[in-house]
Amino acid sequence: MSVHKTSAWPFALIYMGLVVYASLYPFLGWRFQGIFPWAYLASPLPRYWSGFDVAINVLGYIPLGFLLALSALRRGQSHLAVVGAVLVTGVLSLTMESLQSYLPVRVASNVDLFLNVLGGWLGALVAWGLERLGVVGRWSRFRAHWFVADARGILVLLALWPLALLFPASVPFGLGQVMERLEAAVSEALEDTPFLDWLPVREIELQPLGPALELLCVGLGLLIPCLLGYCIIRTVRQRALFFVVVLGAGLGATWLSAAMSYGPQHAWAWFGVPAQMGVLVASVLMLALLWVPRRAATALVLLALGVYLSLLNQAPDSPYFAQTLSAWEQGRFIRFHGLAQWLGWFWPYVAVVTVLIQAWGPEPKN
Repeated sequence: MSVHKTSAWPFALIYMGLVVYASLYPFLGWRFQGIFPWAYLASPLPRYWSGFDVAINVLGYIPLGFLLALSALRRGQSHLAVVGAVLVTGVLSLTMESLQSYLPVRVASNVDLFLNVLGGWLGALVAWGLERLGVVGRWSRFRAHWFVADARGILVLLALWPLALLFPASVPFGLGQVMERLEAAVSEALEDTPFLDWLPVREIELQPLGPALELLCVGLGLLIPCLLGYCIIRTVRQRALFFVVVLGAGLGATWLSAAMSYGPQHAWAWFGVPAQMGVLVASVLMLALLWVPRRAATALVLLALGVYLSLLNQAPDSPYFAQTLSAWEQGRFIRFHGLAQWLGWFWPYVAVVTVLIQAWGPEPKN
């Protein structure tokens, strides 16, 4: 199998970060509890377990095994795909279980280790089976037909965008609103130090966005992922199909976020007049820009990101929105909130860096 640039490896790294977060959360209370971190390997099997525990430990590692094996297959290393994926997932699980020995709220388990490795092995087998059936090769041909050669970074961003939208935002499609929280965190860290006086003090408190600015933020929030796609998609017809996918994914993810946060009966409560007009304006612009050259799309997406982040970070979080966040951070979404929260905060900033790297490089090859 020939060697291809693959998005599977960046996805695998991101998923490893999620596994670390889920395994060690809440990262508090670290201490030596009088047992060696590897002692759990020789412990007797637990007397009590549930089907949920088994399923979550197996299913949680299947995507990682799949992505690791797929990365090896796409790089032409088919002989290492399954074995390498199992080794990496095993080392990661062994490390996580050992570190849990230092967390009072966690219990290291040899059964969890076995189930994690089993999940990694199953995921690797799925990737290997798809490669044998020719699915991986067909994806390679599809990607070569649709996207320029150096599209990996933007493809990863586009795949993560709907997940980033699942964390509730104070403005629909409003990702990257971190300034108020960042200021509070820095102030707390510098409390009781002389450096606290170095922080700038606002003369005027942050003001909520008016309907016109909210409309603009909604429109830019939809336009940005579409322009990212225009940077790497080859033809106008393909861009038009991609525009439909972006619109559907954005509306669907925001609907799902509202349904999870406020209940199914309020799933469309966010879709007021500013949001409706913002979606309409974004749709018109996305259609009008179908013929824009890739270099011009790169410049436009950087401009849109700058305006978008500036507007969002000049507005405060509403008290109702803060109450919703507390439900995510401490309530029923605690296992999921970390991934979606960090994606929602940092997705636009990673997009800026990714686009700048692509802009400084040579023109992508056709």
